[in-house]
Amino acid sequence: MSQDTEDLQPLTEPLAKRERLLELASVFGKLGIIAFGGPAAHIAMMDDEVVKRRQWMDREKLLDLLGITSLIPGPNSTELAIHIGLERAGWQGLLVAGICFILPAMLMVWALAIIYAQYRSLPEVGWLLYGVKPAIAAIVLQALWKLGRSAIKNIQTLCAGLVVAIFSFWGSNEILLLLIASLAVMLISRWRVVKSTGHNSLLFLPISANFASSVATIATSASIATSAIAPPTWIAVFFFFLKIGLVLYGSGYVLLAFLQQELVERSHWLTAQQLLDAIAIGQITPGPVFTTATFVGYLLAGHLGAIAGTIGIFLPAFVLVALVKPWATKLRRSPWASGFLDGANVASLGLMAVVTWQLGRAALVDGMTVGIVIASCIALFRFQVNSVWLVVGGGLIGLLSQLVR
Repeated sequence: MSQDTEDLQPLTEPLAKRERLLELASVFGKLGIIAFGGPAAHIAMMDDEVVKRRQWMDREKLLDLLGITSLIPGPNSTELAIHIGLERAGWQGLLVAGICFILPAMLMVWALAIIYAQYRSLPEVGWLLYGVKPAIAAIVLQALWKLGRSAIKNIQTLCAGLVVAIFSFWGSNEILLLLIASLAVMLISRWRVVKSTGHNSLLFLPISANFASSVATIATSASIATSAIAPPTWIAVFFFFLKIGLVLYGSGYVLLAFLQQELVERSHWLTAQQLLDAIAIGQITPGPVFTTATFVGYLLAGHLGAIAGTIGIFLPAFVLVALVKPWATKLRRSPWASGFLDGANVASLGLMAVVTWQLGRAALVDGMTVGIVIASCIALFRFQVNSVWLVVGGGLIGLLSQLVR
């Protein structure tokens, strides 16, 4: 090996790592700015960017990460972004992907909170959502189709996905459905190999139970710390949202119910109208819906409260993803755990299908929005247009529709 080659060799790995980190920052920073529509839409856009366009991983791997993140508390789409970053560039990638996905939404919500505190009203952004929502519905529909082709492997996974979708539509508990479907697929798929696998392949179940117990203990401590500080200081805000990040499963609507009970009825830190406005801000801005914590934190404790609320609700996601990472490969290698993960994957898609239906009903309000969703589906399925352009186009159509009225 020449001297020049020896000099360049140590630089190769750091340069490659830096390039990966820059790519992660670019991808998830962009998604943090344009990813409207909630977790289902975020997952669809990540699939488009990570699997289809950049081929950082195959769809099977993305589904595994989605299935694992669905089994831990916290914002699933944010945890998926964090997990992709961890897979791509280690712990530095974990931080870069997560922060770049959260930060744009946090800054937008923070700015809106300042305006709201000044004028006690929300800016009018209905025109933006009018055009963006139909485009998002088409993006989610395409992702559901693609992910479904990978997740539905046999009759038991198909039936599990359908059952989860039906019961979720009826309002059943999401995490309970996910666990039942996962166990059912695991048992049906692997009952013939019980004796050959022994007990080692099931070690993840008691470990998960112990882990859940630890989480509950931490959450209880956080709750005590919150209740011990009556005024809404930034420290109280941090511990309150840390507790939520540790124990909350489900969508922004579950978050609404939790905040209603804790902030309005129990502590009286917010009025019911303030809470509804906070949730609305989380819904109308791109990125994670859980940035509602930024808005609430600002109302309760100013700028420090906004920072504390955001860190509190998202910090558990970074920690939990790092903790479950060593299990990802081991779970897929075990015949029992692999069946469990197949069930979790298809159950997640069943839940996503219900969200797609709800999103479609909210988005398709007239002939124009129907036309947008049809045109978006053609652009996606036939011409493979980047989903970013559909979101931008939908926003422009919304703006034009507002101007001509």
